[in-house]
Amino acid sequence: MFGKGTIAVEEAVISPDSAWLLREDLAKLSPGDFTEKFFEEHKARLGDIHDKRLQSMDNEGVEYMLLSLTAPGCQGIQEKGLAEATARETNDWLSVEVAKNPARFGGLAALSMHDPSQAALELERAVKELGFFGGLVNDFQSTGDGTGKEYFDTNKYDPFWKKVEELDVPIYFHPRYTIGPELEDGTKYGDRPHLLGAAVQFHLDLSFHVYAMCSSGMFDRFPGVKIVVGHLGENIPFNLVRACHWYNKPSKKKTRPSREDYRYYFQHNIYITTSGNFNTRGLKYCLDELGVDKCLYSIDTPYDQVEVGQAWWRTVELGEGQKEQVGRTNAIKLFKLPLEI
Repeated sequence: MFGKGTIAVEEAVISPDSAWLLREDLAKLSPGDFTEKFFEEHKARLGDIHDKRLQSMDNEGVEYMLLSLTAPGCQGIQEKGLAEATARETNDWLSVEVAKNPARFGGLAALSMHDPSQAALELERAVKELGFFGGLVNDFQSTGDGTGKEYFDTNKYDPFWKKVEELDVPIYFHPRYTIGPELEDGTKYGDRPHLLGAAVQFHLDLSFHVYAMCSSGMFDRFPGVKIVVGHLGENIPFNLVRACHWYNKPSKKKTRPSREDYRYYFQHNIYITTSGNFNTRGLKYCLDELGVDKCLYSIDTPYDQVEVGQAWWRTVELGEGQKEQVGRTNAIKLFKLPLEI
């Protein structure tokens, strides 16, 4: 049996029946690069769990991965019934795959967020019946003709967050590409496609949603909810001083929906990971700002390679016990993984 190593919690996969989502997304967002060969190669990397992925884990010292449906997932499906069916089918498929090697893999539930009550039921099914350790949502839910966006900070989503608190499992917030009119000529990203994706757009868009979650009052209504944000918190930790300075102004305090400021919720409800952001100085800043128990290791496979993430991690020097916490034990405690500490 593989010994103790790192635990990675933002690791993407795709099922055979949901590969059409990948094709649609790649064709739309990478038209200059899209070929059938490009699609098949990317699909193969995402579909591989027990072959090259596991071999890389063994070679590089990754003990365990939490797997989840790649972005945009069910958030990219504007038709409610299809999104819900895709979530259920994906979760069933993933449960079969992780059951083949439960000592090395676990699952996070795919969720359609069109109907908060239905999302709550699917999360409950995934946790109680399939043995998953939480869920993952990709920023906003596409609605209508595909150009509508639904965010999860409104009171409409209280039934979902109530269930999350009851189940006591984390929800991972993951970015996705923007959609529709925002990609057309003459728009912010339409004229600047080089800013789309992980380099710039992901953290700008998802950080907005996380700030909205913090300021909405949701965490006051459901203080047990735990959210995980990758890529070193989508840069939010580095802006907390300024954001809280202005959010705590007397004029803001009179009108803001939340009782506390952003830092409070990052210290009590929000966890961050290193996925795809292998920045030692940035990680150390986050440890100082948020506390060691709020920071977890991740890689972001297959978008970043196991070999790259682990090579970086071996160079990271932290205080006594901190590296073990960030690299392994924080994940076990947060997700209640069936691994020895």
